Amino acid sequence: MKNSIDEYKFRKLLKELEAKEGRGTELISLYIPPGRQISDVMNALKQEYSQASNIKDRRTRHHVLDALTSCMQRLKLFKSVPENGLIIFCGYTSTGIPGNENMEIHIIIPPEPINIYLYRCDSKFYLDPLKEIISEKEFYGLIVMDRNEATFAILKGRQLRILDTITSGVPGKHDAGGQSQRRYERVIEQMAHEFYKRIAEYAEKFFLNSDVEIKGVIIGGPGKTKEDFVKGEYLHYTLKSKVIGVIDTGYTGEEGIYELVNRSKDILQNIKYIHEKNVVQEFLSNLAKGDSRITYGLNEVEKLLSMNLVEKILVSTALGDLEKIIMMCPNCGYSKEQIIDIINENKVLNEVCPNCGAQMNIKCKQNLLDEIIEKAEANNVKIELISTETEEGEQLRKSFGGIAAILRYNITE
Repeated sequence: MKNSIDEYKFRKLLKELEAKEGRGTELISLYIPPGRQISDVMNALKQEYSQASNIKDRRTRHHVLDALTSCMQRLKLFKSVPENGLIIFCGYTSTGIPGNENMEIHIIIPPEPINIYLYRCDSKFYLDPLKEIISEKEFYGLIVMDRNEATFAILKGRQLRILDTITSGVPGKHDAGGQSQRRYERVIEQMAHEFYKRIAEYAEKFFLNSDVEIKGVIIGGPGKTKEDFVKGEYLHYTLKSKVIGVIDTGYTGEEGIYELVNRSKDILQNIKYIHEKNVVQEFLSNLAKGDSRITYGLNEVEKLLSMNLVEKILVSTALGDLEKIIMMCPNCGYSKEQIIDIINENKVLNEVCPNCGAQMNIKCKQNLLDEIIEKAEANNVKIELISTETEEGEQLRKSFGGIAAILRYNITE
């Protein structure tokens, strides 16, 4: 994906396609890899058309033949398959009313090359190859440790997941002197050695037995315990080769993991989780300094966007759960605009006009996040989509209405 906006639009499209259903096995999914000849695909579709002509159910036969015809018509528009491949989803989708299905066709050039040729006719569109494209393919393994405990976590994309904490039972220092003290210290060292072996076993279990490839391991903690662990022959050789940072932290446990992430920003600068934290922290810092180019809140930011005064906006992905609707009275023409949660749309259908008491209708509606993105792109405004996976992202949603902006210049001067 080129950026977070492209990823958002792609995810939104997949969500919409996933919700669609056919009356029977009559929705076509066609994946064409780069290098495949259009003429070969056309011949294959003609064979499918010939076979579909034998379908006994009249309506199903009509729907499948129509969908195949539409696929072939669209294919004629391409002289060759695009460099990333070509995907066609086509068929009659259910509207909830039997016999009133809608014919839909979606032409997709994937953001990454696809390597399969596939034709499938089913009750749902086949989306697994596209879901694979947007899945996170790498993660970072995190460990914070001292002689008493070790905590393991995974940082993948926008998600930081605490996995487990184990304890050692290694006692503290012994005050006795002489031979007794030396014997006690040897026991402690042996217990620490066994604990390091357990840490390595847990790291192997969490970081190597995964379908996703590990990109790097970062180990933190107070004191020199972490260095002794890394230098010793404890970690699996694959994990040892992946160690990209040994960082001092003041804490262990879950608090230590968060500290480790914050202290590893230079190493993790390309991770979405870190990028989003940095973007919001920069906004909060400028706000605290009294920078008059900083503003927030939906009404204020939308007004300044329409005046083309915004340089960059920070938008919470939580706004994607809201939509802006305009209600209108068909009797007297009274109208009002409101923002509602998408799942509550049915509730507003019962609203009556405050002027004449007539039932009001929804004149138009649009997803709030989509509308903001459209306005920003129209004015060439940089957009930062911020998830609620981080503490900073949740703060943007709760404290600032899910949207903030940096203006092109100080408009108060």
